[in-house]
Amino acid sequence: MTLRDALLRGRRRPRRFGAGSPTVYRGDGYEFIELRAYVPGDDVRRIDWAATARAGELQTRVVLEDVALTLAAIVDDSASMDVGRRRALREAAGEAVQAWFAAAKPGDRCTRIAPDHVATPAAPVTARFDLVRALRTARAALARGTALLAVSDWFDLSDGDDDLLIDLAHRYDCTALVARDPWYDGVPLDGFIRMRGAEGGELRAFIGARERAAFAHAVRERDARVHERLTACGWRTAPLQEHSGLHALATAFGVQALEIAR
Repeated sequence: MTLRDALLRGRRRPRRFGAGSPTVYRGDGYEFIELRAYVPGDDVRRIDWAATARAGELQTRVVLEDVALTLAAIVDDSASMDVGRRRALREAAGEAVQAWFAAAKPGDRCTRIAPDHVATPAAPVTARFDLVRALRTARAALARGTALLAVSDWFDLSDGDDDLLIDLAHRYDCTALVARDPWYDGVPLDGFIRMRGAEGGELRAFIGARERAAFAHAVRERDARVHERLTACGWRTAPLQEHSGLHALATAFGVQALEIAR
């Protein structure tokens, strides 16, 4: 299955027609979907006579018709996306976005929401990425029915942002890739260590069995909470792991594998 197929079959995608509006409807098309019993009004050219002979009643071939899509993406470019064991999460995010826009065909629309930054006292020169502001920009700029991909660690969300997430899900077909901590499966450290935060701050701490267990619990709990929250707000979600952005998209759409293009 291609990513485009997955987008066209997306359950949350609004049924809207016209240029730049994603939709799937039953009629003349390109890809066979299923057989079903004939109903009055079906195109007689779609009757499958071999299946009709087997079933003893008229059977209609249902096909997928492919029309224009509008694709948009927001990508977190903060320092936390530079972490990773073998490669940075930023690389996996770039891979996912490349695949996202590779789903476009002539006549589709593609938009990348530029990172929205705010200066902070700790980082007045290299400003911090502001996910919420980027989401608000998307809401103001994108046409209804857009397929929106947002890739981030989602740390910027506050308790009051659910209304924004729900509103976006009502307007668009929203997919969130949540950057997963590279040490989700365990911290390979022991003893006294000095740690530096990806976006600033340092501390000296002792890491033992108890600390490793507490960290593992906290990371898993936070990860599950973010996915549950986004899902409750109407977004499809998947973890973004450093090894593959394409795998994250496949997981989000509930398929085993995706081709970038056919």
